[in-house]
Parts: sequence; C-alpha cells; structure tokens
Amino acid sequence: MTSDPAPSPGVTPEDLDSHSLRVVRAIADHGSVTAAAAALGYSQPALSQAIRRLEARIGMTVLARAGRGVRLTEAGRVVARHATVVLRSIDAAADELTELAGARAGQARLTGFPSASSTLVPSVLGAMAARSPGVRTSYLEAEPPEAVAAVRDGLADVALTFSYPGDPQDPHGDSTSGLTSVALWRDTMVLVLPATNARARGPATREVAVSDLAQDRWIGGCPRCRAHLLATCGAAGFVPSIAYETDNVPAVLGMVAAGLGVAMLPSLAVTGAPLPSGVVARRPAGGDHRTVHLVLPPEVEAMPSVLAMRDAVRSLDPRRWGLHPV
Repeated sequence: MTSDPAPSPGVTPEDLDSHSLRVVRAIADHGSVTAAAAALGYSQPALSQAIRRLEARIGMTVLARAGRGVRLTEAGRVVARHATVVLRSIDAAADELTELAGARAGQARLTGFPSASSTLVPSVLGAMAARSPGVRTSYLEAEPPEAVAAVRDGLADVALTFSYPGDPQDPHGDSTSGLTSVALWRDTMVLVLPATNARARGPATREVAVSDLAQDRWIGGCPRCRAHLLATCGAAGFVPSIAYETDNVPAVLGMVAAGLGVAMLPSLAVTGAPLPSGVVARRPAGGDHRTVHLVLPPEVEAMPSVLAMRDAVRSLDPRRWGLHPV
C-alpha cells in the first residue's frame, strides 16, 4: 500500500496493538479498505493511516496494490491470521470484565459463625442467587477469630462475626487491622430453662436474674466459647457449675428439655432452632447481648462481586431473627 518501510531489527508484541489487528482482520474479511472502513465505522483515510502506522512499526508492508484494489501481503496475512485468535481473547476478556463490573460474574466467599448458618446465611446466599446469578458463591462456617483470619489471609471475602461487650479477646481488635469491620445488629441473649424450673413460671415477658440460677447445673460450650457465660455469672457473684459441654444448639435445647440443666444462648441461635416442648426462654434481668459484625477486605471497593454480597447482607431484615440495629 505504501513504499517499503525501513527494515526492522525485529517485531515486538508492543508493535501489534489491538486497534491495528482489528483493522487488518477487517480488510481480510471484507476484501477492501472501503468495505473494512464501513464495517468498523471509520473513514477510509483514518483506516489507511492506521495501516501506515502499523507498517512503520513492524518495518514490513501489510497491503499491496492489486489492480484497482489492494491485497494483503504475506506479512499482512500473518497479522490477519493471528488477529483472529488474539481479538477473540481480547473481546472475551472485555465481556468478562463488563460482567464483573456489573456484579454479574466473579466470586464471593462467605464465612460465618454457627448460629448464622441456619438463619442469616441462607438468606444472604439466596439474595445473591437472585440478584447476581453469575457470581459464584461459597460458604465456610467458622467462629469469629477464624473467620476474621480467613478474610485477612485472603481465604474468604466476607465474614459474619460477633463480639461480646468487654470481651478482652474480642476478635475485632488488632486482628482486623487493615480490614473493614462494621457493627450491624444487637443479638439479645436469652436464658433457656426447663419448663419445670421455678424460674420458668410466669408470663413470657418475665425476666430472670442470672444470680437466681447460681444453684442450677449449666450447659456450656467449649472452654473458649463459654467465656461470656463465665463473665456474666462472675458479675452475678458465682461460678457456674457446668455439667455438660456442647456447642451444638439443638443438643443444648434437648438437654434443657430433659431437665439436665439451664443455658444461655443468643436469640439468633434460638430462632434458628425452635424451642422444643419443655423448654422456656427468658430474658436475663438487666439485659445482655452480643453484636453481629460484617468484616470485609480493604480492597472491597474494587471487588464488585464482594460488594454485591455486602449489599445482600445489609438488605436483610434483622427483625426476622429478633435482631436490632446497632
């Protein structure tokens, strides 16, 4: 198409930009500069100029005159052949990024504590499936310290966690440095008692002083998980007699129903496992609660699929589970 360019010591990948590849591919497909320009929406002079710039960069002629038209040279045919593959990949990447930007693709990995697994989590994942069906979601159950660590170490994108007031081992302290931690809801604690327990009598609104249960046997969680129970009972002036240890909420309720002891559980846990016959729930006198948090990575604003999951969490109606906004 032009006089032979100066010989090139070598062609680098940077010499072959996507714009030039698309122009050469269009000429190969449509057979002329005029038809290629029309297909791409360019003027003919603009397309011819693009070819001249490419020839100058690679040091070879791409188009040669053939009668009243032009034809691709051997170099031009090489460019056109590879352009097909390269442009297909570029277009696919652009489509995928467009999907990702609209939270229609990507992944969002959720982790959360056990009593959230049967309550909050299904609603979050359901909302994601409805709003962003192209986003791959996953869930891993973990206690708050492990959940925070998972986000910090890049093993999870969103964590639902909790903390108790005054907890010296609150996982939302130094361990969340660099992360975003948002307090969402208050989860009220309840005492679960056998229906035969004297403190279970009276109206459902009746509160029970924790100190009144000093002589009862207690059902507690693992040594790490019972810290709040020990602190609460200590503040009430006694050390609870923990006869049975389990973190399994249905098991706790079953033991209470059998009259084996009393327990303290978050409202979320009781909501997720309805009270069996023979079990009564009472609020502790003076009130008690834990706080549910949302933990996110620092780069969340650049992660549309994770932002979609964050929004799915925030869209939940906490009243469904007896939670209250902070």
